[in-house]
Amino acid sequence: MRRKTVILGTLVVVLAAGGYGLSRLHQALRVAAGVAAHHVCSMTFVGGQDPDRTYRELVVPMVGELAGGLLKPQVSRDAGSVEVSGPLTRLARADFTPGYGCRLALPGNRPLTPVAPAAIAPAPDGFAPAGRIASDKPGVTAALDRVFAERTGEPVKRVKAVVIVKDGRVVAERYADGVDEHSPLISFSVAKSFTNALLGILARQGRLRMDEPLNAPEWQDKGDPRRAITLEDLLRMRSGLAVEEAESAFSPVARMEFLHADMAGFAAAQPAKEPPGRTWEYTSADTVLLSRKIGGLVGGGPAGLRDFARRELFAPLGMGDVTMEFDGAGTFVGSTYVYASARDYARLGWLYLRDGVAPDGRRLLPEGWMDWSRRSTLGAPYGAGFWTNDGPSEPAQWRVKGGYPKDGFFASGTMGQRIYVVPSAGLVITRFGYSAPPYYGMADDVALIKAAIEAYP
Repeated sequence: MRRKTVILGTLVVVLAAGGYGLSRLHQALRVAAGVAAHHVCSMTFVGGQDPDRTYRELVVPMVGELAGGLLKPQVSRDAGSVEVSGPLTRLARADFTPGYGCRLALPGNRPLTPVAPAAIAPAPDGFAPAGRIASDKPGVTAALDRVFAERTGEPVKRVKAVVIVKDGRVVAERYADGVDEHSPLISFSVAKSFTNALLGILARQGRLRMDEPLNAPEWQDKGDPRRAITLEDLLRMRSGLAVEEAESAFSPVARMEFLHADMAGFAAAQPAKEPPGRTWEYTSADTVLLSRKIGGLVGGGPAGLRDFARRELFAPLGMGDVTMEFDGAGTFVGSTYVYASARDYARLGWLYLRDGVAPDGRRLLPEGWMDWSRRSTLGAPYGAGFWTNDGPSEPAQWRVKGGYPKDGFFASGTMGQRIYVVPSAGLVITRFGYSAPPYYGMADDVALIKAAIEAYP
């Protein structure tokens, strides 16, 4: 839900700092270049989008106009790569591997073996009819108009796709130019909810318990306070680790994502600032540590986890060729990088609305997993890999007052990538776009949820 990286303010500070600021400026530009190289690469070679438009609409708002003007991305379609140069030098490169998306070229990257695209699984009967579905409800149509409308003087929304599912059937959808029902869309932190699902599958299989310690190899000293951190602590963002996720190129999470090949290794090396369970603090580092745990249990490296996810999650839901990206150490970047169509994201939401039961009746997640996932953590508007209306937080109360029921919860990524689940109404709504802060179009989304509940009783 948070904005991942803002470089502009960082550049202003370091430029004012003189000599010391020059090295800091170089680091800030490297992070900004990493953002540019990765996102342009992924949305070009995975998403099939125009790279110039991606840079303008997705990258520049994230890194700021100043950094955006200093950086020059160059796409090589033959090589499947994107290089980003700054003043006088090349700063970053991202490479595309078929089947695995893009990753930054960093020292220590382990090779990936390209794989052919998977056959598209048939959709569950009745879920997603062929062709685009226009709403036949005037209230929903008006709410969709509001979601997509750009208003002078207000933050841009750049909504790319909205899909509304009622009782297991797509009842309305709308797409921006250049996007359709098959287009892979970047998840950002919606990926954290995929990590929740993979953990749930392993828990149902008896291969882990959420109350067990992570047992990271870096934390084996008997006096290490991090030994007490459990899988649930990490999924609920209450680990107590000092891995701040802030709008700065110098925050630990920004450095983890764009300067280090082994993201989980970087996260595990960070100290504890307090015992787990005391404070809720959102950080993608917690989820990356869980991703490494999942990969270790499944085995087989990136190929093994990719096959496991397809067999145990994507195929039972009828999801198509979902792309999961991996870091240089072969760890799934389960905090940030999944690519799927808006309809397929809705299929994940539908799984949670049914408390982990697939369309064919198979149970994929443990019974009660939905309620456990949406339960507020320490009163925060966050549960376990999902944001929630549960609990006393002001954001939750605001959403409920606007018409999004108390039992609602949602997966959320920066700039407005969301899967809304409304169990009491049998509704799932996916909304993806490149929206501006502070609310990333949330008020329009809540109005759409309210309209859909009223239109589809």
